[in-house]
Amino acid sequence: METAQCVFATDLGWVGIQSSDRGLRRLTLPVGSPQEACSLLGVGILPDSPPDFLADVISRLKKYFNGYRVTFPDPLDLSGATKFQRDIWNVTRQIPYGETRSYSWVAEHAGRPDAARAAGFALSVNPLPVIIPCHRVIEKSGRLGGYSGSIHLKRYLLWLETTAYMRDSM
Repeated sequence: METAQCVFATDLGWVGIQSSDRGLRRLTLPVGSPQEACSLLGVGILPDSPPDFLADVISRLKKYFNGYRVTFPDPLDLSGATKFQRDIWNVTRQIPYGETRSYSWVAEHAGRPDAARAAGFALSVNPLPVIIPCHRVIEKSGRLGGYSGSIHLKRYLLWLETTAYMRDSM
């Protein structure tokens, strides 16, 4: 299986993305340097220009981090995940832009109503944050819960999606 990866700048920092011939495999949340994004992807120095087939998703990610409403219908390569993880991530991917759902809601809609804690763990290892919008999953009480990027980034992404200043781009 052939993979391609690149690192690019957004308004929030450097983001790395990796894909295979099956679809998107990994995405880093914004970090302070291209080297840090490469490290999170597990790769060395990358080519100066991204592969052409990643141009559209890169453009949409830049718009997203700049406050535009975009969608990510891209095919995903989740081949390294368990069936439970894929089920949880697929349900999470269906949460509407700017809305939140609880961990128990996600577990129930994945066919495992008693697995809210396991759903939280599956989301903590989500390889494609933003594209699989795990930041939209919160505790039943309304508290934000955890987030692999940081709770501050989770709060910011939720704000970004719900702010009155949101501009539609797609």
